[in-house]
This record gives sequence, C-alpha cells and structure tokens, in this order.
Amino acid sequence: MRAPIEAMTTRAQPRPPRYNAAPHVTASISPSIPPPLAISCRGLVKHYGDVEAVRGLDLDVRSGECFGLLGPNGAGKTTTIEILEGILEPTAGEVTVLGSRWNRDGPALRERIGLTLQDTRLPDKLTVHELVALIRSFYRRGRDVDDLIARVSLTEKTKARYEHLSGGQKQRLAVACALVGEPELVFLDEPTTGLDPQSRRNLWDLVLELRHQGKTVMLTTHYMDEAERLCDRVGIVDHGKLMSLGTPRELIASLGGEEVIELALEPAGALAATDLLALPGVRTVRPEGEGFVLTVAELHVSLPALIARVEAGAARLAALRTHRATLEDVFVHLTGRQLRE
Repeated sequence: MRAPIEAMTTRAQPRPPRYNAAPHVTASISPSIPPPLAISCRGLVKHYGDVEAVRGLDLDVRSGECFGLLGPNGAGKTTTIEILEGILEPTAGEVTVLGSRWNRDGPALRERIGLTLQDTRLPDKLTVHELVALIRSFYRRGRDVDDLIARVSLTEKTKARYEHLSGGQKQRLAVACALVGEPELVFLDEPTTGLDPQSRRNLWDLVLELRHQGKTVMLTTHYMDEAERLCDRVGIVDHGKLMSLGTPRELIASLGGEEVIELALEPAGALAATDLLALPGVRTVRPEGEGFVLTVAELHVSLPALIARVEAGAARLAALRTHRATLEDVFVHLTGRQLRE
C-alpha cells in the first residue's frame, strides 16, 4: 500500500482560511475563556515487547465535550483509552485526568469516572438489579438503580441473571454500570457494538443527555454516523499516532469537497488520475482497487463531465457510486485504509 501522499493526486487550490482564525474583536470585548481540560496526555507511548502500540500521542479533551477516537482495530485507540482509564501504565509520557494523576490520586479518580470496556465480563449468576446495585455500592453517591435500569431499557430483565442476557442486553447493562456512580467523565469503548438499531438510538439519547448535563464523554466507535451525531470533536488514530483532529464538519471539509464519486472503468486503464483531476469541480483523485475515488465540490457539475469524458475515451463505466463525504472518507484519505480493516 502506497503512503496516502503518494496515492493522492490533488488539484492546486487556494489555501483555505485556518479554522481557528480569530475574528476581529474590539478592545471592549473580553475573549472567552476556554473550558478546562478533562484529559491531557503528552508524548504518550506504550510498548508490548517489540510492538509500539502508541507512539508519542498528544491529546486534549475539554470538559463537557463528547470526544470520539476513531481508528481500525490495532490502531492503538483501545490501548490509549485504557491508559487514560488507569487500567494500563504507559511506557512513557504524561497523563492528567480531571486534573489528577493515576499514580498519585488513583482511588479518588475512580470515584469520578465511569467506563465500559470493549469486552465487559460480569458475574454470570447475579441478576441485572444485583449487578447495578453492586457497582452502585462502590460509590458514595450515585443514581437510583431502578431508574437507571429503566433508562437503558432493561426493566423487563431486572431479575434475569447475567448469563441469560443477549449480547446487546449485556452491552446496555455495562453502560448502566458505567453511569450508576454519577461520573464526571465517562469512557465508552465501542458502546453500541452488537446493539439493534433502536437500542443504538436509545444509547445515543443517553450520551446526548450526559453532554447536556455537562459531563465529559470519550468514546471509540466504528460507526461513522454515531461519531458525526454525538461527537463535538474527533481524533483519527492509526498506527498509534494521532493523524487528524477537529470537529466532524471540519474534518470532512478538509477533503476539499462534500461529495464522493467511486468508479471503475472498462478497460481498467482507460483513463489516468490526471484525466479525472482535470474535470470541473474535482478536488482530489485517489486510485482504489481497479478504479478511482473522487471528491468533488458539486455533484451535478462533476458527474455529467465525468460521464462525457468516459464516453469520449471509448471506455465504459463498470461501476459508479456517489455519496456524501463522511468521516470514513477522511480516514481513508489520511491512511489509505478502510476504517474496518
């Protein structure tokens, strides 16, 4: 696989304005004070023998925001989160969570966070109510057990043992256990994996409620609609490094076009990337498999021009698909890999 900078041909464009460029402010207006940081890590490194899972990662998460960490399996995102949760110790680097350090303030910190692991295991013989009540007993304050069970749609399973729950029900129970201590900071590692569409939507509503209450949420997910719907900012991680950071809208805008055209030609080499880049409205062209992926500013301008160019070259479209640009397109643009690889 060629590096993304080698695989991508880009039309020269005027340099866009920086996202963080400040508007003109008169002297009589005080600049807003940014929210404090819930999480800060600098130079984070984690080795497993010869494998470097996290490579000098710098990251800030602001208080009160929902922050999404995206990346394929093996990208280092779960290792990063487990270090932030105090489960793993870093090989190198500094981590501050809610203004404290795990090696100094561990017991106090655990009272202030909640978490779901990627693969949560709970005692098989305890019931749903017993498990949530047990976790609640670890905290000096917390939510009403029955109300929280109802909030994650498990009321009918209150007396069911953990071993008799479905995978989706176990996932919802794990979220209830993460929230029962009224945490200031919640870590959700792929919280909707295995959930049916309705349960996913219910969990989305729960995350939005946490945001409205001023809680900080850090989640990992493989679902792009989930990240775009829930996250104030997103960090894209690959090979243990932070590749890009911004709001979902900023990251999608960085592609240079809001629409994507995927095509395959017969014969396969009928047109070159430079031919496609010359079409009106085309911002970038990336070879993929036997075809190309184009990002375009306006679909109604670029698509007719593309079809006319193909016909003029005595070729034909073997496949054609269009869609709105997503965070997954951003990830492929940065890494040359699909998010789920």
